Amino acid sequence: MLRQPAALGRHLPRARPSGAVLPGHANVNASRRTIFSLRPDKPSGRAVENLNIQRLSRRSNDYQRNKRIFLWSGAVAGVLSFGYTANKLREELAKPVKLDSSLPSTGPLAAAGTASRKVVVHDSEGRELVETGNSTVPTFPRTIDLPAYSAPTAPAPASGPLAPAVSSASTTTEYTLVGFGTRTVTFVGIQVYVVGYYIATADIAALQNSLTKKVNPIATTLVPGEREQLRTALLDPAEGEQMWDDLLARGIPARSAFRIVPVRDTDFHHLRDGFVRSIQARGPTGEHADDSFGEAMREFRNIFNRGKVPKSKELLLVRDGAGKLSIAFDDGGSKKEDHPAGRRLIGVVEDERVSRALWLNWLAGKKVASEPARKSIVEGLMEFVERPVGTVATQVV
Repeated sequence: MLRQPAALGRHLPRARPSGAVLPGHANVNASRRTIFSLRPDKPSGRAVENLNIQRLSRRSNDYQRNKRIFLWSGAVAGVLSFGYTANKLREELAKPVKLDSSLPSTGPLAAAGTASRKVVVHDSEGRELVETGNSTVPTFPRTIDLPAYSAPTAPAPASGPLAPAVSSASTTTEYTLVGFGTRTVTFVGIQVYVVGYYIATADIAALQNSLTKKVNPIATTLVPGEREQLRTALLDPAEGEQMWDDLLARGIPARSAFRIVPVRDTDFHHLRDGFVRSIQARGPTGEHADDSFGEAMREFRNIFNRGKVPKSKELLLVRDGAGKLSIAFDDGGSKKEDHPAGRRLIGVVEDERVSRALWLNWLAGKKVASEPARKSIVEGLMEFVERPVGTVATQVV
């Protein structure tokens, strides 16, 4: 076995263990990495996105599901909103359409201290109505057409069909609503009927002139201060009754009517008792109550000697220029071409004192049948006298 010379061995490099690095030399293997090299434990510092396919799929499905729910909810809400709006529009169209707004109290045509004008509406047939505020009798016609009633050829029976309303002419007269109110009884305010006061439209000018001259003899219309003076006089128990008694005795207005519509079922006897008490309280007494007046009262009682008056049925008390009282009733029976309103005359009282005392029952005095009706009538008259005499208001309530 050959041995290396010692001197030569001293000059050969000594074998190094794997991985050792000579001083001053770079470790080439440490910085070199191939596709087969293991990933180092320390991250490289670059942004790395770890994708989870299942999680992304769930998120996509949830988004699509929520989107479908949102779209379907919007579609259902739109259909419901459309249906609700259409239903509300149909309900509004079925109601009377308001055509006139209230007049502000500061307006030039509004008297000081008066309430705003009531609203006139139109029903589905185009008729002008006034809202009463009563649920049973919600509206009153602004105008009514009445014939010149005369006595029937035979007394009206107490039961059965009513006698037809006889007119002395083929034409009718237009009456305009002045005011209305509800009649209540007892301390709890039980409602009995709604009553409205109508004046023949052609006779308004004469009433305008008479009321205006009572305050200012040279005026043709009253200013707010004069209207307030007239209002106070009409609402005064004594002065108001004297004014109305004088006007009615002179036939002013020449033609007028009270329209009574019960809000609950009643009968003619109940209405008659209330009317008779009011006539006796205001009619002639003592030596002024002659036999003719007593006979007129018996005729009046006999007219009301009949049966029921269902609620919402119309009873008309009509006074002509001579003071004759005609009483008509609409029992809701069959309507005829010559009497489209269905009204039937049930009696006539010729004595002017009966109708005058009955009119005062609603118009004036210390105690009236309906205080709201009296106040409403007075406010309607204020709108008469605020216009020049001879003009007829298109809206008087």
